[in-house]
Amino acid sequence: MTSSTKLPPGFLAAGRNVGIKNSRRDFGVIVSELPATFASVVTTNKSRAPSTVRTARIRDAGHPVRAVVAVSGNANCLTGEGGVRDDAALASAVAYELGVQQEEVLTAATGLTCARLPMSRVLAGVEPTLREVSDDPAVFAESILTTDRRTKILSRELFIEGVRIKLHAIAKGGGMIRPGLATTLCFVTTDACIDRVALQRALRDAVDASFNQLTIDNDMSTNDSIMVLANGWAENVKITEESEDYETFAIELRELLTASARLVAADGEGASRLIDVEVSGAERPSDARAIARAIAGSMLVKSAVFGADPNVAGRILGAAGAAAATTNAAFDPATLRLFVQDQCIFESGEKLPIETASFRYRLMEPEIRIGLDLAQGEAMATSFGCDLSYDYVKINADYAALTSASSEGTISVNERLSEMGPSIKKRVLIEALSYIDKFNGMRAVIKIGDTAMVDAALEQQFAEDVLLLDSVGLRPIVVHGSGEEISQTLRSMGRPPVPMDGLSPAAPEAMAVIEMVLTGSVNQRLVAALNRVDSRAVGLSGKDGGLIRARKLRGDYDLGRVGEIESIDTTLVDRLEKDGYVPVISPIGLGEGGLTYGLDADVAAAELARALKAEKLIFLGDVPGLMEGDKVVSELNGDQLKARLERGEFSGNMRTKLESVLAALRGGVRSVHLVDGRVAHNLIAELFTDRGVGTLIRAS
Repeated sequence: MTSSTKLPPGFLAAGRNVGIKNSRRDFGVIVSELPATFASVVTTNKSRAPSTVRTARIRDAGHPVRAVVAVSGNANCLTGEGGVRDDAALASAVAYELGVQQEEVLTAATGLTCARLPMSRVLAGVEPTLREVSDDPAVFAESILTTDRRTKILSRELFIEGVRIKLHAIAKGGGMIRPGLATTLCFVTTDACIDRVALQRALRDAVDASFNQLTIDNDMSTNDSIMVLANGWAENVKITEESEDYETFAIELRELLTASARLVAADGEGASRLIDVEVSGAERPSDARAIARAIAGSMLVKSAVFGADPNVAGRILGAAGAAAATTNAAFDPATLRLFVQDQCIFESGEKLPIETASFRYRLMEPEIRIGLDLAQGEAMATSFGCDLSYDYVKINADYAALTSASSEGTISVNERLSEMGPSIKKRVLIEALSYIDKFNGMRAVIKIGDTAMVDAALEQQFAEDVLLLDSVGLRPIVVHGSGEEISQTLRSMGRPPVPMDGLSPAAPEAMAVIEMVLTGSVNQRLVAALNRVDSRAVGLSGKDGGLIRARKLRGDYDLGRVGEIESIDTTLVDRLEKDGYVPVISPIGLGEGGLTYGLDADVAAAELARALKAEKLIFLGDVPGLMEGDKVVSELNGDQLKARLERGEFSGNMRTKLESVLAALRGGVRSVHLVDGRVAHNLIAELFTDRGVGTLIRAS
């Protein structure tokens, strides 16, 4: 499963602002260059919008389609016959520009209900939008967002008798999501050649296993639709219900929609944690599905997850038992087993003893896994949801005030809402003002770890955070490693690295691969993410401009081209910063005779901070901070860190990191922050709030 930068062949898309929202994109189109077979599932809500009624009618008539047009900020729902006419007029305008029939254009809408579309603005935007179509899905994905914090784009590939076929999904959804057919907006495109009946069956089954197991708040939307367009561009042997390839296609579609549903759940309104529920051992599949949905949708379970409450077992089993009573499912607390975060917490009718502090820490992770084995049969099912945070209440309590229609029909959206995120961001907004003057002109070296770089959403959020730091006057310099990506690449080449004392040897022939991954792949990807949010990033290797001079690391083992830093020349970085650029540096050093050496990224970041006379050094890693048992040490100074190192309290990579921290503090860096990079926007939360979320180490 990957994020894709391109739509399947034969599909084009675009998105722009046409005046429904204040300034964000609110109008998008997907165009198929060939007539596309079409399948859909739409909401069962009796108050559903004209777009869903029309979509179902076109589907049932069996028409091929050529385009989908979507608006956001206005649901065009509960607006009487005028809304029906507006929906048809929108389809007609797109059809006219494409030279096709009105029934070949589908419509979708999301946003505020009970308000007419500003049709003059919308219709004026049709032709300019169609002039901008390309195979890039990003702007369309942005154009359908409402309370979402990020776009949701995924793709898969499969082979049918040697022919490669692409499946691509763009989804949105934040609130008003509950099981009952569609539950969101999701647009799937594929270049497969497939029979309409087979496509509809595959979609229906895929939705039952994915989006029908998704619940955010148990309120069903009026506008939910899932659409699949298959244009046959791949020219494979046509897939039918009877063909051997049907199951292959159906499985790929189901997995694509399941992954999309998880993204929607993780981005639920105000969500800070994804809840993933698996119920096994049920007597019937319907029992497993109902119980899993009940757990994921329980307000008490969601609240307990938000609060990281170790006493969550009773709430989970209460929701499960209630669902079992409703469906008459076989259910016996004396025989079931309950797992949370892979730890068994209830068995044989009793709650098991747990170490409360440790378990609470596990419940603070961004994904909460709940497993319930009913021990009644062989059926199983999965459901997805999210926690219930303060932000959810604020978003929905203020929605009418934050999104309202003028007399001309224009939707006014307070776009600060879209930037707010989980509850910690409220503190950021209140407290950050006191920090801006203090940070203005400060240099900060930020080392980003593997976790944030292998998760596309975290990488995007990191880019947004760097832009914010830059905009308030903090001067960020980014350093990255990517040990995991290097290891995967070497393993794929049959050369698994063998760690020695926390280090991995780098043979001369492997050094080219390491440099390729760090400088040619990871660095460029991170630079691209930063530049997408207008950060003006420039990628550098430590070799560029003689930035980092290195020599072979001396030690008990021959580690090949693993190096240690001899000197740093900051001239190039100084010049780039002066011109307003954000340097992004890969930890590669230049040795004598032009030899290349791989460097420990933590050490490189610390040495760069010292050489650049940076006031701050920040490590975004895969732990909450410096741990003391099950608790995060919120603050300590250099003398305290030195004493703990001398007592031998740390080993391996953590000792190397902390020794480099101490060296940086001795070299003039005022403070070092250890932050959990797995949690969205933790970088901002640590720096811009009075009570940080990681460990702050100050100079003595």
